[in-house]
Amino acid sequence: MNPKIRQNLFPVLAAFIWGTAFVAQSVSSDYIPPFTFNLLRSLVAAVVLGGGLAVYRRLLKAKRPQAVKPLARSSRDLLLGGLCCGTALGIAANLQQAGMAETSAGKAGFITALYIVLVPVLGLFLHKKAPATVWVGVALAVAGLYFLCVNEALTLSRSDLLVMLCAFVFAGHILLVDHFTRTVDGVALSALQFVVAAVLSGLGAALWEAPTWEGIRQCVWPILYVGIISSGVGYTLQILAQKDANPTVVSLLLSLESVFSVLAGAVILHDRLSGRELLGCGLMFLAVVLTQLPQRAPKVAQRQ
Repeated sequence: MNPKIRQNLFPVLAAFIWGTAFVAQSVSSDYIPPFTFNLLRSLVAAVVLGGGLAVYRRLLKAKRPQAVKPLARSSRDLLLGGLCCGTALGIAANLQQAGMAETSAGKAGFITALYIVLVPVLGLFLHKKAPATVWVGVALAVAGLYFLCVNEALTLSRSDLLVMLCAFVFAGHILLVDHFTRTVDGVALSALQFVVAAVLSGLGAALWEAPTWEGIRQCVWPILYVGIISSGVGYTLQILAQKDANPTVVSLLLSLESVFSVLAGAVILHDRLSGRELLGCGLMFLAVVLTQLPQRAPKVAQRQ
């Protein structure tokens, strides 16, 4: 596939999947606590991705043995990548799910999109420059988040704060993926990160939660959707998209999940946002569009 198509199509597909998954997460938060939910979704994702990768490599080896490539430059790279990415993912997912218990699917989607601001800022410390339009987009996104999250009394709810904290960790996750995809197989990295996320979520569930089988039974379909489609497919699309791509641009495309989450919440859960919150959503969407405008080539390059 053409790299440009992959770098633009895959993040948008992932954003659509994640945006609709906010509905499943919102429904599940009524029945099971966050650590239990993320334990189950991560286990499903790890089994699907790990099993799928093993079957694919076995079939490929039977037909074209020479086409089977190592999963990583070294096993250390793969293990370290899975540990780092999985830790970030586990923390972020549990913060997000805890916040989902008290906020709407659409609002949570837009607050999570705060990572579009954080990725270019953190990228500066890693010597990753972003064009001027990206920074204008960042400013619009900050304004949008203000209207979306801060009410007239200038207060921030606990649930909004938890989801906002998850955005900080998701920004780190995007930069970690950008680093490790250079040396490891994307699907293998995705599978391993969910194993780590499952372990972290399992520890949290064992220490602080007491889920019921009835609650889990009520959430079977949401868990399967989030585990297979959102986690298994969505995060793998993210990893494949970030291969040889600017992480800031990918993060901005991924932030379209906020738009899809509002649409899905309105259609399926009948969520409604206030005029102030809709203004915030509009500003954030404008930020995403602005950062996708083609960049003008330098004049020297044009003359050449």
